Amino acid sequence: MSAMKMRRSLADLEKEFRQQTEIEERRRMQLERTAAVRSRQRWHARERKRSSKRFYVLTATLALTAILVTVAMFATLYLLLV
Repeated sequence: MSAMKMRRSLADLEKEFRQQTEIEERRRMQLERTAAVRSRQRWHARERKRSSKRFYVLTATLALTAILVTVAMFATLYLLLV
């Protein structure tokens, strides 16, 4: 009779072990998904920051070019008219 009790308790232990293993596996997969989402969010934030820096540099370059061309044009015009 004690062998039956032992088998039953071992079966219960195995069942509990399998359940715990499944729970841990689900938790691990959830953590992986969460980490991937956070990684993508950080990547998007870096790209957004980099893109805005490029935009400001482009805008400043265009403005500076327009100013330089205007100054050069009027300087040339002045030299031609003098």
